Amino acid sequence: MPQTVIQVDAFTSQPFAGNPAAVCILVKPRDEEWMRRVAREMNLSETAFVVRHGDEWLLRWFTPMVEVDLCGHATLATAHVLFEDGHATRDEAVHFQTRSGRLTARSTGGWIEMDFPSAPPRPMSAPAGLLEAIGVTDGDAAFVGTNDSDWLIAIQGADRLRALAPDMNRLAGVEARGVIVTAPSDDEKWDFVSRFFAPAVGVPEDPVTGSAHCCLAPYWAERLDRNELVGWQASARGGEVRVRQEGARVMLTGQAVTVMRGALLG
Repeated sequence: MPQTVIQVDAFTSQPFAGNPAAVCILVKPRDEEWMRRVAREMNLSETAFVVRHGDEWLLRWFTPMVEVDLCGHATLATAHVLFEDGHATRDEAVHFQTRSGRLTARSTGGWIEMDFPSAPPRPMSAPAGLLEAIGVTDGDAAFVGTNDSDWLIAIQGADRLRALAPDMNRLAGVEARGVIVTAPSDDEKWDFVSRFFAPAVGVPEDPVTGSAHCCLAPYWAERLDRNELVGWQASARGGEVRVRQEGARVMLTGQAVTVMRGALLG
């Protein structure tokens, strides 16, 4: 029986912007090797596989290379499809069981709010080669730290951030899922800007990374002394992520749009 696959652009209200994710709503669980092969076939930063389990949904995410512990944009895309296709009503919360615990998504006024774990960075010296691979110097970096999943590098100047051209081969050797680079925004619409690089897991630059904002939200909330902030991920596609820091959790809010529907025949 063909498996429906839906492609959604997440963290945007416009087609062909934001971060694309493929979503497979499964009738029953599928084996891991099949999901890996589908993710390679889709060749997007993440493909989400979700199956109903009682009152909740079991959710997994795969890059073209590996399964990941947490993915914001593919969770947003999955929730969008569940609401759009009538698997869940917009007046109810959708609960996902994942490798990062229980995540919740709610539809609110044309946006979707997701309840994710906060992952604040702690200061730490950059490992050898990291700053050089990104293309910044010690003098450029206002902060370097890690939350054990990703490295966070804060620099001065949104223009400087947009101009970065990392050495992906060198960056792939850094022991981390990825590297977040961030700077204060130079546009009053946003409080901060960022980019995210993860060549080690098959994603050279991710267009808009929800999970990175689990680190960015507490970092900027502390420095700007506000819990509600708006970030812009300054990739070529670009996307807006609204964040609200609530203790050990971060509320990530974004929009999404369906751009393609198809069927997997294999």
